[in-house]
Amino acid sequence: MQNVNFPTAPPTDRHLGLRGRWGFAPRRARVTGMRMPSVPPDASHLGSVGKAVYGAVTRTTFRLASAARATPAGRHHTAPVAPSTRIVRHVPAGERKRFTMATVTYAKASRIYPGTERPAVNQLDLQIGDGEFLVLVGPSGCGKSTSLRMLAGLEDVDDGAIYIDDRDVTHLPPKARDIAMVFQNYALYPHMTVYENMAFALKLRKTSKSEIDRRVKEAAALLQLEEYLSRKPKALSGGQRQRVAMGRAIVREPQVFLMDEPLSNLDAKLRVQTRTQIASLQAKLGITTVYVTHDQVEAMTMGHRVAVMLDGVLQQVDTPRALYDTPSNVFVAGFIGSPAMNIKTVPLTEQGGSFADMNIPLTREQVEAARAEGGDGKVTVGFRPEDCDLVSPTEGGMPVVVELVEDLGSDANVYGHAALEGVNERFVVRTDRRTMPNMGDTVFVKPRTGQSHVFHAATGQRI
Repeated sequence: MQNVNFPTAPPTDRHLGLRGRWGFAPRRARVTGMRMPSVPPDASHLGSVGKAVYGAVTRTTFRLASAARATPAGRHHTAPVAPSTRIVRHVPAGERKRFTMATVTYAKASRIYPGTERPAVNQLDLQIGDGEFLVLVGPSGCGKSTSLRMLAGLEDVDDGAIYIDDRDVTHLPPKARDIAMVFQNYALYPHMTVYENMAFALKLRKTSKSEIDRRVKEAAALLQLEEYLSRKPKALSGGQRQRVAMGRAIVREPQVFLMDEPLSNLDAKLRVQTRTQIASLQAKLGITTVYVTHDQVEAMTMGHRVAVMLDGVLQQVDTPRALYDTPSNVFVAGFIGSPAMNIKTVPLTEQGGSFADMNIPLTREQVEAARAEGGDGKVTVGFRPEDCDLVSPTEGGMPVVVELVEDLGSDANVYGHAALEGVNERFVVRTDRRTMPNMGDTVFVKPRTGQSHVFHAATGQRI
């Protein structure tokens, strides 16, 4: 067995300080099969700290020596490195940036505020894919912003876990999560120029000046802010300020973008323009984005998928088209779509739903499902405004008195109430503007065959 020589301290080593003595090991030792003393026999003059450090250094030296002993002479040994599981999206130069992609997973994550019994977010189970643009939408108080803040590290997670890729970030501080957030308010420093605002986070990270300049100018070109870099926020419009706030997030090159109602402070025209820019920007960057809004039009036009929440519970997550065509329950059916779906609970017959003199045909399977689990002889049906026709009185439609007509240019929305005694139901129908009625007229509304949505009367779930 080959021996390994180590440097030793001279016999009279008391003139050396602690640092000098820590660096020495016994003169000769066999690497394999020999136990090293943690401290020298005459180490009584060393304090407890000195003994501990001496032992740690000695053991480390032996591990290194063992590795050297096991490696053939003249060859460098390199441990095999597992291929990275992180996917990096390569994009054309000048058109897209290169970002590290990431998945986001809510694993039954819950948030319960102190002093309350009902969770603000209840057992949220949601997976967001690499490079996906997911929109959280719902009415005020549904838990969408709380869910976003839990991912950001701004709210505690009382139960469950949150992962970015396979890394558990549930209890990590925000700065350790590699995310960037854009708020409803712009959060710009008024005394700094656009350039300084965008560069601020990088300066705090001690990033080199050349790298800061490169990132800021690339983001400015992407956001069309190049001519505004020397301006201060007060000299910018609302849309330009929002783009600067986005630029601050982009230059950090995070794994995940979080956006909390970033368009709420903009006027209607600028909101449409900016949401188009955000969607286009996300497509170019290819970075995983979680976007919160209460506006279902924003959700439907921007997201790859949309997650609908109510009272802290995830109701449905799907593509915008699937949410619109096949809502999973009555709430989603009424929330998604503008104007909202006409939803009525009516008596159930062998042929379908019966509403006054109008019959709504259902399949045999739908009738049987409606009767199950406490249906109580009723069924809930819904039909979109564009899936109704204005028909003649002889075609069996529901008489409706027109209360309001919205002329939208290309078409019109007609609002009214049923013109039947004892029936207190309201309807909205989308019709061609060339045939729109006048206020006070009585029209006959009939849903198109096969276009009705059917839900269980007791549970509200889709049949």
